[in-house]
Amino acid sequence: MAGKDLMTVHLGQFTRESASEIAGKLEEAEIAWWYKEPGFFSRIWEYGVRMFVDESRLEEAKGIAAEVVQRRAEAIEKRKGR
Repeated sequence: MAGKDLMTVHLGQFTRESASEIAGKLEEAEIAWWYKEPGFFSRIWEYGVRMFVDESRLEEAKGIAAEVVQRRAEAIEKRKGR
């Protein structure tokens, strides 16, 4: 899947929980990805996990990420409505 010519681009910055779910969906879709968590000091001003994906599959990865984030947001709103 990942070759030496693979170019990755920034997909977005997500909570750990969302990033984990997105990673699973990217794996299912066979989209190469990697992540970077904030360092010890940068945690002060930076939240979450930055994710990067295969540049040639960026649009598909954006759709996957948007679906996960939307579903998680709806679940949070549903819990608030109780």
